[in-house]
Amino acid sequence: MNQPKTKPVFAGAEQEANQNLQYQRGFGWEFQSEAVPGALPAHNNSQRPPMGLYSELITTTSFMAPRAFNRRSYVFRLRPSVVQGRPKLLEHSLLKTAPLPGIVNPTQMRWAPFAVPDKAGDFVDGLATICANGDAKLQAGMAVHIYLANRSMDRRYFACNDGELLIIPQEGSLRIPTEFGIVAVEQGEFIIIPRGVKFRVELTTSTARGLICENYGAPFRLPELGPIGSTGLANPINFCVPTAAYEDQKGEMEFIQKLGGRLWTSLLTCSPLDVVAWRGSTVPCKFKMTDFVTMGAVSHEHADPSIFTALTSPSDAVLGANVDLIIIGPQWIAADDTFRTAPFHRNAAVEFAAVIKGHSPNKAKGAGAGSMQLHNAHAPHGPDPETFRTATARDPAPFKIDGFIFIALETRFPMVTTDFALNAPESESGYPDCWAAYREERKSSS
Repeated sequence: MNQPKTKPVFAGAEQEANQNLQYQRGFGWEFQSEAVPGALPAHNNSQRPPMGLYSELITTTSFMAPRAFNRRSYVFRLRPSVVQGRPKLLEHSLLKTAPLPGIVNPTQMRWAPFAVPDKAGDFVDGLATICANGDAKLQAGMAVHIYLANRSMDRRYFACNDGELLIIPQEGSLRIPTEFGIVAVEQGEFIIIPRGVKFRVELTTSTARGLICENYGAPFRLPELGPIGSTGLANPINFCVPTAAYEDQKGEMEFIQKLGGRLWTSLLTCSPLDVVAWRGSTVPCKFKMTDFVTMGAVSHEHADPSIFTALTSPSDAVLGANVDLIIIGPQWIAADDTFRTAPFHRNAAVEFAAVIKGHSPNKAKGAGAGSMQLHNAHAPHGPDPETFRTATARDPAPFKIDGFIFIALETRFPMVTTDFALNAPESESGYPDCWAAYREERKSSS
């Protein structure tokens, strides 16, 4: 069929997509979507797409990655991405990338919820790094950032070329237009944005606060289920992938990209979110954390936290993952003759944890929504004395813990904490003292 000599006007498609967001279901599969019927090529991805569109390949794994883990997508857009201007360095004092200077601190650390500043700032303005490990240039390790925003990104776009972004709102709701469509995400959900994918963050509440895991390593995948069988943990059908929606806007716009630990800015004359159709497996997706299917012990003993793994970025089968996402939420506790909360432990894995909703069941005080804590490799941690007494005195009958969502990012590499995090007013220097009463209790019982 002959191609049209001029590009058609795609009137109304963008507005319709904005008003009624729709999603596809699945994780790691091949998807496809078109905002305008007929925009998606029937066969060949890379030559003469319909409607005068430009074909572009986006890869987030090597070409030779095993089929099950190979990630790439073809996008069909109004203009090729090569029209991005000449990037210039953009200073951002609080956004850091590994390797970080400093020492690995064995002290248990905790932060109260960070306050959104009064000064107006969008998602990019409000980025600040808490800790990081590994080396982004070697594609190993991760970073934990927070975002604090009180306005939407206006004619401003962002892409992280150093790593995949796992964004977890703690307060407020976001609407995120991407090259693949629009995703709405709120407290209790997370969104994965693949490395290099362009997006914009809009606020649907007056302020927004949340966590970001920047994964420098292998893209997140679902863990193997083994003896669990075919169903359990984070099921693929509960992940939501956007449908195509594009912007055909012109005028001066800013594109910011992160590469090599630095931000680069360039001026555009049109929106980079101009993808009319796409197909592939490199796609953003979101997940509602209460859809996680919790597995656990129902006879005796306490299950390892690995049973709560929702996503994994593998690294070493013995030493551990580059980063795992752990989700602990409402669940029944039914095991006999077993301590009913998280036991005392000293793990090889580093644990960065945060309360997303409610209150952590492992601490009686100071662990409400928005709080975060860091326990480096082999740093001892566990229930405070009040939680310990309550758990040991509880009737052994099954009971349900409810009303909370708790996440942990577990990684094999020790974390270095930034000066910003160490000196922030929200840093709770007295956190290790929450266990001090154990010394006095032992004295009084001897």
